[in-house]
Amino acid sequence: MAKILVIGFGSIGKRHVENLLNNTNHEIIILTKRKNLNLLKKKRIKIYDTLEACLSQQPKIGFITNETAYHIPIAIKLAKAGLDLFIEKPLSDSMKGIITLQSIVKQKKLIVLMGCQLRFHPCIKKINQLLKQQKIGKIISIQVENGSYLPDWHPYEDYRISYAGKKNLGGGVVLTMIHDIDYLYWIFGIPRSIFSITGKFSNLEISSEDYSCSLLQFKKNIIAELHLDFFQGPNYRRFKIKGTNGIILWDSDNNEVKCYNNKKMKWENYMKLKFFDINKTYVDEVRHFFKCIKNREKTINDLHDGIETMKIALDIKKSAKLEKRIRMKQ
Repeated sequence: MAKILVIGFGSIGKRHVENLLNNTNHEIIILTKRKNLNLLKKKRIKIYDTLEACLSQQPKIGFITNETAYHIPIAIKLAKAGLDLFIEKPLSDSMKGIITLQSIVKQKKLIVLMGCQLRFHPCIKKINQLLKQQKIGKIISIQVENGSYLPDWHPYEDYRISYAGKKNLGGGVVLTMIHDIDYLYWIFGIPRSIFSITGKFSNLEISSEDYSCSLLQFKKNIIAELHLDFFQGPNYRRFKIKGTNGIILWDSDNNEVKCYNNKKMKWENYMKLKFFDINKTYVDEVRHFFKCIKNREKTINDLHDGIETMKIALDIKKSAKLEKRIRMKQ
């Protein structure tokens, strides 16, 4: 049984703690300034309001689930203490401190997993498999859409105080909804170039951007159109890939993966999730993390991947600010 330190107890911190309680027998240490958490203390949980007090309990694993802008300073402190790290997406909102964290992780041979649970979504995994099998021939273009209405995210709190809407805390639609950037990078690699229009366009009372429309050019001239927004309700995701022989399509409403065959002129179903619980993707990613810790092996989404995905997100924002195409380093 290991001691696990969870930094931050917002919505994602609560989800991870609940999953750890339900699926492991580990002792949990929580760092939070939140009050009225006495009920949690009865569930093999200890709660502190300083990092020093938490580290005095000698945890072996750290879950970083606080606001994006504070990820790296905390990660560096935990890495120096020798903790393997689970870092919720995105890695950060800037490159500040990244090289220092990389150096410590490498020196201490720490295991790191980025919290991008869509890599564990059965439909995304199936699409990746079909693409590797060249099911629709040469890929030409991709359309990715991810929209949701920010005030609906946490009905129990005022969206205006949420970190997702605060620019100074690393919020905004590009970094907060980086999952879609992550699986595009996972499947297609680093884009060669990016052009984006990103900004604050709706009437939401937030300081960060709420809309982003980007063109990402990958190797072999594959073009992805990426749409992200904070003002669409209800929540909706779509991933559509067009190739020389057909189309692969998935959306969050139907949770099915289907292919259109140009020669047969018909759709073919490859996966249909009748009863899908998104929480299972969070459980599966943590199980993967623990397995990698046990075997001291590289995770599916390590620190390097977290850095590359964040660079893409930051270049999307940079392209919009400069109003020009950005070429990425390969």
